[in-house]
Amino acid sequence: MDTIDGMRTFVAVISEGSFSGAAERLNMSPQLVSKYVGQLETRLGARLLNRSTRRLSITEAGQAYFDRCQYVLAEIDEMESAVGDAATAARGTLRINAPMTFGTLHLSRAIAEYQCGQPEVTVDLTLDDRVVDIVSEGYDIAIRIGQLQESSLVARKLAPVRLVVCGSADYLAERGVPVSPDDLHAHDCLRYTLSSDHSRWRFSDGGETHDVRVSGSFSANNGDVLRLAALAGTGLVLQPTFIVGDDIRSGRLQLVLEDYEIEPMGVYAVYAHRQYLSGKVRTFVEFLADYFGSPPYWECG
Repeated sequence: MDTIDGMRTFVAVISEGSFSGAAERLNMSPQLVSKYVGQLETRLGARLLNRSTRRLSITEAGQAYFDRCQYVLAEIDEMESAVGDAATAARGTLRINAPMTFGTLHLSRAIAEYQCGQPEVTVDLTLDDRVVDIVSEGYDIAIRIGQLQESSLVARKLAPVRLVVCGSADYLAERGVPVSPDDLHAHDCLRYTLSSDHSRWRFSDGGETHDVRVSGSFSANNGDVLRLAALAGTGLVLQPTFIVGDDIRSGRLQLVLEDYEIEPMGVYAVYAHRQYLSGKVRTFVEFLADYFGSPPYWECG
């Protein structure tokens, strides 16, 4: 018998005035109720109830124990309620890790809008392009972009990510417009060094795959830096539309190789546990999925 169960059973007996009444209230048999009270008396070394064939009466020790039990059980119920509310309500500090460019361009505005609806959540955002260990480094959630590998973490896809190749009008006028992936051998290609194989760009054309090794005079570990280099006419860049979309819409950058597909990626929310997910994490993930949309807003136009 659990001590708390014994206390709840004893309180129910006194409150209902009988073993049968307590049994009905607790959805258990009268025999089990009597057993629990007997075990409680044995553990305490004191008689709590005087029993007769017609009625029960509480002893002096039983009355003192009953009064304390009511206080203790009320404290336990209040504590459990508070913990449950903290787990389900959106409040407290939400520690987020996200890639530098995506965080700057898209996440900061999303967080501001989220906090308008969740004023009890404080956000601590760290922008870092490396893949962090969210458990050991104390993050509630990480935003990751790519094609995720199998892991013990929970990952929810928030939005698809489309990759495109583009360059400035001045660069294309000087170097020519590539019409097939093989033409990239003759171009300066700006490479993102944090990708698994930054010197290889892969395309598909129906059932045919084009695996092209590219080279160029400039590479970087940040997508926005590569975007700026492309705008300056340094070369062609392979980047997601959430980085170069505005430049393409405005004409500052021009798409090339549009007839070829590049394997898409995704924006993911990654967190440690699916079960007992805190309110702040749950509401933030759900908010981001709605905020970005499918297709995401950065694809418009």
